[in-house]
Formats: sequence, structure tokens, C-alpha cells
Amino acid sequence: MRPTRRPHDDPAGDVVRWAAFSCLLVPVVLVVYGTSFGGVAVATLGLVAVTAVCRAMLRYSEKAERAALILTEDRLPPGRRRRHSRAGSGSGGRGCHTVGGISSED
Repeated sequence: MRPTRRPHDDPAGDVVRWAAFSCLLVPVVLVVYGTSFGGVAVATLGLVAVTAVCRAMLRYSEKAERAALILTEDRLPPGRRRRHSRAGSGSGGRGCHTVGGISSED
């Protein structure tokens, strides 16, 4: 069962919504300030095209990130999957420590 997503869980969606709002607001402002309807139409089409390309790139990036995460988790040994932080593990936030307090990373 997938948890329900809240609107703030989708930052790319938020960006696209604001861009769509701008695509509606900018033409209105241009008409109010006296720009010709042809100029407004060109500006609107340009904003819509840029918004569509940015949306496609954001979605592609999200898919690539999810695929990389799945690939990384598949390569981890079963005991180390889904471990996001070492905080609270008793190691002081560093890697594996040896008996003398010096890790193999030093």
C-alpha cells in the first residue's frame, strides 16, 4: 500500500504549477500595460513552450534519480539496505572503528 502523497512532497509539481500560473498571469499583465495582442500571443506561446520543456526535464530527472536509487539498493548486501544515516549507531558518525579508535578510513 502506497502512502498518500501530500502536495509538498512533489517539488517538481510545485514548480510546474507556479510556471503554469505565470503563463496565465504574464499575458494579463502585458495586455493591461498595452502590449499588442500579437505580442501577448507570442509571449504566451514562448512561456508555455519553456514550461513544457522544463516539466519534461524535471520528470526525466526524477525518473533517473529513482532508477539510480533502485539500482544502488539492488547492489547493496541485504543487511545494509535502506540505511540513510549513521547517526545514533554508536560510532560517533564515522565509519567502522577498530579497537584503537582509529578507523581504516584514517
